[in-house]
Amino acid sequence: MRDTTIVPTERDLWPALRRGFARKCPNCGSGPLLSSYLKLRDTCPVCREDLSHARADDGPAYLTILIVGHLMAPLLHIAFVQFRPEPLVLFTIFAIGTIALSLYLLPRLKGAIVAFQWARLMHGFKESH
Repeated sequence: MRDTTIVPTERDLWPALRRGFARKCPNCGSGPLLSSYLKLRDTCPVCREDLSHARADDGPAYLTILIVGHLMAPLLHIAFVQFRPEPLVLFTIFAIGTIALSLYLLPRLKGAIVAFQWARLMHGFKESH
């Protein structure tokens, strides 16, 4: 008798992305995805999902630059045109804002990219399914 079980080609994307953005395991949603600021765990300590296949590489950095740049550039223009602050004040405010937003988004976008790979069964996640 032949095995006729159907293996799905992907998992639910949006719940996985929400969990990944929250820096939680894309499978169970309760285990921590990162062991430090950007270091990915090999396995989830709660559900034992193998996360060692994830390959985020430069994706989180590119997305962070894209998002922060598209938010800060128009705000910089509006602040300069509307309020005309001193250049040093403008630089200081936007430098701190850019750095803070970048540091906030980087680990969250890494989690989202790992979750996307998990949901689409990329880079070896298919074998752990």
